[in-house]
Amino acid sequence: MSFPGDHSACCDSHQRPTDVLKAEHRVIERVLDALERMSESGRIDHDLWLKAIDFLRNFADGCHHAKEEDALFPRLERAGVPRAGGPVGCMLDEHTRGRALIARMVGGLDAAAAGDAGAARAVCEAAAAYIALLREHIWKEDNILFAMADRVLDAGEQGALRDEFDRTERSEANAGRHERYVRVADELVRATAAGQPARSVR
Repeated sequence: MSFPGDHSACCDSHQRPTDVLKAEHRVIERVLDALERMSESGRIDHDLWLKAIDFLRNFADGCHHAKEEDALFPRLERAGVPRAGGPVGCMLDEHTRGRALIARMVGGLDAAAAGDAGAARAVCEAAAAYIALLREHIWKEDNILFAMADRVLDAGEQGALRDEFDRTERSEANAGRHERYVRVADELVRATAAGQPARSVR
């Protein structure tokens, strides 16, 4: 499946870096929708939840948030956008809160999958909190922070940022990861729509 958030988007010299991040948001939102269906189903499919958590850790956080924290946010700070008490600090705080909620999901997953009703409730509550947090976070970035970035970063800064995104995607550590997790998102959507476990990705 071709998706606007795939690796080729990072290589388009006509695309703004914020457009790359917005495209990744659309992939993340599809997984949030799938996670919502999973948490509302009343059934904890261990493998399916692990797949979703793997996506959240390695794409939403490890790929997408890393681009923001390592590349975009420092450039915004150098351009005069404040961290403490400002939008950058708010986004960083929400990234941290999201990681804590993922840890809560992981911490209760084994017991929930084994039939512990209390653990299942705790996992689903953490998932619901994460979904709400990320949806609001994405809205703030798409409609406020990224518009600010497009205003304060000149063409040279935007080109350098786009190149930095591209180098990150092409690094040996990240080779193929972006495309792999776009496929994982597709599988989670299909699995939750059909009520069947997603097939394994290798």
